[in-house]
Amino acid sequence: MTTRANCATPSPTSPANLPQVPNLREVTVDATPDYCACETLVLGCGNELFGDDGFGPAVARRLRHSPALPTSLLALDVGTSVREVLFNIVLSPVRPRRVVVVDAVDMGRLPGEVWAIEARDLPEIKRDDFSMHQLPTSNLLRELSELGGVSVTCVVGQVDGLPSEVRPGLSQPVERAVGRAVELILQLPAEEHNRGR
Repeated sequence: MTTRANCATPSPTSPANLPQVPNLREVTVDATPDYCACETLVLGCGNELFGDDGFGPAVARRLRHSPALPTSLLALDVGTSVREVLFNIVLSPVRPRRVVVVDAVDMGRLPGEVWAIEARDLPEIKRDDFSMHQLPTSNLLRELSELGGVSVTCVVGQVDGLPSEVRPGLSQPVERAVGRAVELILQLPAEEHNRGR
């Protein structure tokens, strides 16, 4: 004699026995990186394996260990990942008030010279080849500045040349420039650093 399954008892795979999955429209995940919420974000860019190109990371490290570092300022060594960080900031609902990009450049100045350029003041001809790494970061910098309401400053150091093969270590003029870059960053408008959240 064959028996029929009781239709009133749900099978183990029926929808009534499956775990309840929340409606995806109701799930919110805060995936905003912490660095998006700081007042001033300093991004040290560059590849330390290629001589003076390591200027940005060296400045970020020195800044992190400075006793004068304001609590509202966060310094990150982003290496060659600056595009990803800037892209996250552009897409974030929360942004720093100021972003300072520290990078090595070759603009025909004296080796070790350090200066600041606001994103809006980047020469039009240099906007697309500004970074030593030929990365399209200048478009993201402009977008952050012009559309995102973020004050964007580039603190740059003139290289003494770049090796064609792997050779870690900064040249003497660029090594001396690291401290000057830290001082310059700490002297950026005080209200940008000293506002607490």
